[in-house]
Amino acid sequence: MADPTPVFDDLRAESDELDRLVAELEPEQWALPTPAAGWTIAHQIAHLAWTDRSALTAVTDEEAFRELVEKALAAPGTFVDEGAEDGARLAPADLLGRWREGRAALGRALAAAPPGARFPWYGPPMSAASMATARLMETWAHGLDIADALGVTRPPTDRLRHIARLGHRTRDFAYTVHGLPAPADPFRLDLTGPGGDVWTYGPEDAPQRVTGTALDFCLLVTRRAHRADLALRAEGPDADRWLDLAQAFAGPPGAARPPKGAGA
Repeated sequence: MADPTPVFDDLRAESDELDRLVAELEPEQWALPTPAAGWTIAHQIAHLAWTDRSALTAVTDEEAFRELVEKALAAPGTFVDEGAEDGARLAPADLLGRWREGRAALGRALAAAPPGARFPWYGPPMSAASMATARLMETWAHGLDIADALGVTRPPTDRLRHIARLGHRTRDFAYTVHGLPAPADPFRLDLTGPGGDVWTYGPEDAPQRVTGTALDFCLLVTRRAHRADLALRAEGPDADRWLDLAQAFAGPPGAARPPKGAGA
């Protein structure tokens, strides 16, 4: 069994980096709009705090988490926005404190999870390492939205490796949420990481493959950029179709980001 420590450490590093970005914001900056329609910086951090708390509940109290799932099923189109809205009403210092406390508690719970344990989620059950990977993916993606709102650039890091792997593993899920059958054969990914090394996933001889940068692939599977704005190349019709559907997160796909220059 692979050691989950690296993803735990990388989740903490990703969260700490985003924390440094927002910690010194003026109160009025928390109300800046982000690329997610209707969401301010406060909504973005509130969503992370809410999801961390949901993950902590899944790891520590399965019955209580089942109640959260029932609430989600009762309002599938609004429960995520409602969680963000509730947190965004807090004073920035209180919201920041809630996020810090929740992610620290989740980190401790994941590190203490017994080997082989699996926990319920809004999608398929997950191991502690998979849960940490999903939290890293969301932290990175929502951090991008916050950086866009502030007009700053967050350089890519090798932590993207976890998100790229998750994007590859969730291929079939992406088809399922669109009501489509997944291709029977595996795909190959050849992605160039931020440091220039190539990250590969899937069999080398797969006829369906995707090539490009790891950053572009992670932007695609987190739906933070339109495919038309990314330098990803698909070989084979199934791989080409996948690039229109890919997502690495649980739940419905939602509206894709429009391509740059749309409506211009």
